[in-house]
Amino acid sequence: MSVFTSVSIQQLQAWLQDYAIGELVELKGISSGITNTNYFVTTTQNKFVLTLFEHNELEELPYYIDLMSHLATHGIPCPQPIADKAGASLHMLNGKPAALISCLTGQDVEVPNAAQCRAVGAVLAKMHLAGQSFERQFPQHYQLGKGGHNQRGADWRIKTAAQVMPHLSIDDQQLLKDTLAFQATLDITQLPMGVTHADLFRDNVLFDGDEIGGLIDFYYACHDVLAYDLAITVNDWCVNADGSLDGPRLNAMLSAYQAVRPFNQAEHEAWHSMLRIAALRFWLSRLYDYIYPQMGELTHAKDPNHFQRILKLRATP
Repeated sequence: MSVFTSVSIQQLQAWLQDYAIGELVELKGISSGITNTNYFVTTTQNKFVLTLFEHNELEELPYYIDLMSHLATHGIPCPQPIADKAGASLHMLNGKPAALISCLTGQDVEVPNAAQCRAVGAVLAKMHLAGQSFERQFPQHYQLGKGGHNQRGADWRIKTAAQVMPHLSIDDQQLLKDTLAFQATLDITQLPMGVTHADLFRDNVLFDGDEIGGLIDFYYACHDVLAYDLAITVNDWCVNADGSLDGPRLNAMLSAYQAVRPFNQAEHEAWHSMLRIAALRFWLSRLYDYIYPQMGELTHAKDPNHFQRILKLRATP
């Protein structure tokens, strides 16, 4: 959620003429995150988040708009897309597809406690269940190129590994080769699939104390393995500084999740593998952003070494 594409007050005022949300009061860039351009937009009526999509085509984006709307109406605390006077929620702005969404209350937590991990586990399971009716209701989104596909799946991991490999130490090259070989043998055919958030890190959950105010940044959401989505979440919420798993937070998240959506036997057996692949995915994305930085007005690349340590630990059962 950095600022790669600058938007002026004058550009936004003209763009907002199609919306019935009051007059523009303030436009403020959001520096956290690393994929899309985001601004806080304050009007005389309310506060919103403006997202300009740096890597998505316009035809891919209705998936995310419809998903957030569906989840919000099914009790999942997530942003509501804002429609203009004609009922459209997607437009071009400064050459990029753009959307305006509601701004949720709360703030992200840097050091989560067990109660917060429990809350995240429960809401993620509820999101996975709500996603089942979404996929039945919107089958058109799963046509090729129309959204819903995993932007960072196995093919992306293979391609990105080849791009970063020459820049790695011998030891890291071996770690990457070993993990790709492991990925190639992984059988996920018996694992339940559905709507996944795919990026439910601490900075994508807003809290008010121990109560969740909302889940944000659904722009990696896709149809994928549900246990993998939980593994991505665990690898950020339930780890110590050295990347090792923290028992109390892990148990809180897993028990809360499975109280809502219990694992089947295949998921229990594949759980450690999901943690390992989830670590690979974020090591690769951070390596890529570090080696091939994207220039922007307010940007920062996250440390890839953190997920290198996690991956090394997950590679040892």
